[in-house]
Amino acid sequence: MVATGVFLATMDSSMTNVALPSIMRSFGATLPQTEWVVLVYLLTITVSLLLWGRLADQLGKCSLYLTGMLVFTVGSLTCYLSMTLWQLICFRFVQAIGAAMMMSTGPAIIKMVFPLGQLGMGLGFIGIATSVGLMLGPVISGTLIHYFSWREIFLVTVPVSSVAFLWGWFRLRPMIAEAENKKDKYPFDWLGMLLWGGIVTALVLLSTLHSGKSSVVLWGGLVAVLPLVLIFVKVELKQKTPLFPLTLFRQRFYFIGMLCAALSFAVLFVVLILMPFYLDYILGLPAQKIGFVMMAVPLTVFMIAPFSGMLYDRIGARFLTTSGLAIAALSLFLICLLDMYSTPFDVAWRLALLGCGQALFLSPNSADILNTIPHEQAGVTSGMLATARNFGMLLGVMFGGLLFGLLFNYLSGGYDLKQFQPLYAEAFMEALSLTFGATAVLAVCGAYLSGLRRGKL
Repeated sequence: MVATGVFLATMDSSMTNVALPSIMRSFGATLPQTEWVVLVYLLTITVSLLLWGRLADQLGKCSLYLTGMLVFTVGSLTCYLSMTLWQLICFRFVQAIGAAMMMSTGPAIIKMVFPLGQLGMGLGFIGIATSVGLMLGPVISGTLIHYFSWREIFLVTVPVSSVAFLWGWFRLRPMIAEAENKKDKYPFDWLGMLLWGGIVTALVLLSTLHSGKSSVVLWGGLVAVLPLVLIFVKVELKQKTPLFPLTLFRQRFYFIGMLCAALSFAVLFVVLILMPFYLDYILGLPAQKIGFVMMAVPLTVFMIAPFSGMLYDRIGARFLTTSGLAIAALSLFLICLLDMYSTPFDVAWRLALLGCGQALFLSPNSADILNTIPHEQAGVTSGMLATARNFGMLLGVMFGGLLFGLLFNYLSGGYDLKQFQPLYAEAFMEALSLTFGATAVLAVCGAYLSGLRRGKL
């Protein structure tokens, strides 16, 4: 059941990325408005993940997980029924609440159900479910949009999640009820939670201001957020049980590992958000073919990740994580060379190279952090890794959408992407190349930082 929840959450995320061009056309929305379909999902998970993890210790992990499954199901059904873009965004928020509940409690349930000697096998099933969800999402999304509409991508998960909820309620819940005796006695860091949520929300709101006078608001807003960040750091350093264990970040390997995890997913999601628009608007591919091309990234991750994990056991993380981000940077520089006459294969092999870099980086980076810290800090570190990954996804959507939107607006003479016509193809390609070039620089910075993961700060 836990694997089913992970599969649904990851598949939903990858399906939605492919559907963005169709959703934008359906509602006649701008790119910044359409981005909120993805942004609200990632924002909600990023902000609330640690909250649900703590509440799971208070309310029971299985009960919270099953509640999350039910909330996710209701959110999916209401997304299908949405009549306006803003309704869809609101219901995506509901979906994200359910997904965050499942993400925060799933690994803990696996630990409770599987014997200690079989814990690796149980977590391996979760890894397989994640990879399969990411692989199938683009294909299912493209096929459903081709034959029906974008609405069906939300409806398709409802029967599966409903059956999983019922099975979990009647079979899994009684199995582990006796194991949930211990309650967390530590107070929750509500002030840190509010500050963290305020900082992330403010950054997301600022990132969707794309044009004209809003650039002044953008830079002014960024300056205004800085004092909030300083207050957050001061509050967290004083807390006995902080939301963010900032003292751990004083260790070089911990700081670099978390930062590189966020950068890795930021780089990935810039590509995942913008590439479907290139395939649709410039190459003119149908949604079904877009799904197959986009599958190149998760398919490569699925194939390479197990070997990356085995190599980590032999040679450690430093070489693998550094070379992984370097390969990701190379793939982005190669993506910059795409033009209006490139073929789907030209795109697919570059995306596969990006997936190869991600696969080399992800498992060794996580394992390096978890294997280096004391056992008693493993739980909070696991939550921090999940938060870093989701925050990186959020940054990728924000950075990619903001930079591309500003560049296309400037190069096209003040037009938005929703007004795209063939005569703006050159402006589109130039804006896309510059955005991917800037993203490649981020990957290079990540590779450099990853090579420094030794000792303490």
